[in-house]
Amino acid sequence: MTAPRDDTPADDDAGAARAREAARRRRLAEVFGDVLPDDTSDSPRPTPRDEDWYRENRPPHHGG
Repeated sequence: MTAPRDDTPADDDAGAARAREAARRRRLAEVFGDVLPDDTSDSPRPTPRDEDWYRENRPPHHGG
């Protein structure tokens, strides 16, 4: 058995972490299926118009 290399780039660590996360998600999907998507159709999607509306309609007691 060989000792781990100290000169391993940080990218390898990040790549290994991504691979572990992908494997974890695959295992969960095999067991539970795709229960809920990461983003749903009713997820709020803020738009500049929404933000403007809130600023224009902010009650005076909220300062501003």
